[in-house]
Amino acid sequence: MIGKLNHVGVATPSIDEAVKVYRDVLGATEIGEKFSMPEQGVWVCFVTLPNSQIELIEPYGEASPIHGFLAKNPAGGQHHICFEVADIIAARDDMRAKGATVLGTGEPRIGAHGTPVIFVHPKNMGGVLVELMETPKDPH
Repeated sequence: MIGKLNHVGVATPSIDEAVKVYRDVLGATEIGEKFSMPEQGVWVCFVTLPNSQIELIEPYGEASPIHGFLAKNPAGGQHHICFEVADIIAARDDMRAKGATVLGTGEPRIGAHGTPVIFVHPKNMGGVLVELMETPKDPH
């Protein structure tokens, strides 16, 4: 069921400052533009690597779900990992059938890659917040 690792989500108080680390310290050369996702309460920027991506996420507005994470981790840090799945509804139903808690309403929402996503509670995933995203139809 689980597909490839799509990205690692990293929460940060400042995408601009985080980009400097990935570019200037780690040598990343393919860094996307920062864009807003007000419905998710985040700013997003993707750092593309040869085998995956880093999704930098910064709070957008006072109701951002990232505020709680940053309150506990002021410098930021790994927020989630994201795996691709062929069918998000089948993946959601499978997670529920196995006793995992799908966060939110359980209905997929559209993620930063423009495809349906769900999040599975860390208590069911070995302490890691897991995002499952439907494999993009167009990989570009």
